[in-house]
Amino acid sequence: MHLFLALSTVFAAWKWGDWRNWKQYHPTMLYITSGGMLYEYLTHDRNLWVFNPDFLYNQKVTVLIYAILTMPLNVLLYLSTMPRNSKLKMIRHILLWIGIYAVTEWLLQYFNRIDYAYGWTFWYSVLFDCIMFPMLLLHHRKPAAAYLLSIFIIWFLMFMFQIKL
Repeated sequence: MHLFLALSTVFAAWKWGDWRNWKQYHPTMLYITSGGMLYEYLTHDRNLWVFNPDFLYNQKVTVLIYAILTMPLNVLLYLSTMPRNSKLKMIRHILLWIGIYAVTEWLLQYFNRIDYAYGWTFWYSVLFDCIMFPMLLLHHRKPAAAYLLSIFIIWFLMFMFQIKL
């Protein structure tokens, strides 16, 4: 399933992504990659969620594929298809992506491709997506503000889920 998601993302990014202006989205693509890798580093002994690998690779390779390929390409798609002429359309676009991520994670859970631990649940993931997508847009427009706010969000999550440094 992870391989299918990665290949689907590559296809969708190839078909609908704004490759002509990819450099415009590159900093936010790196922001999400950094966030994923930071999560792995900070929670290495207390993961809140863990991907159960497909038959082709192990947990670490699964994480790397998400961090280096799937998530950045999703950012390219998300930002390059963001409506710019209407706040309502922007909100609908954000909600669409939250829905896509929620359905995808529900499928991962249904097919036993993800496990939760230490109090994390599917609903925390949906709530996280509700924060993540506006944060990606904020980073795209005002990176310094996004980094500052990210520090507080990370601190709060580490406190709430008792992640020790």
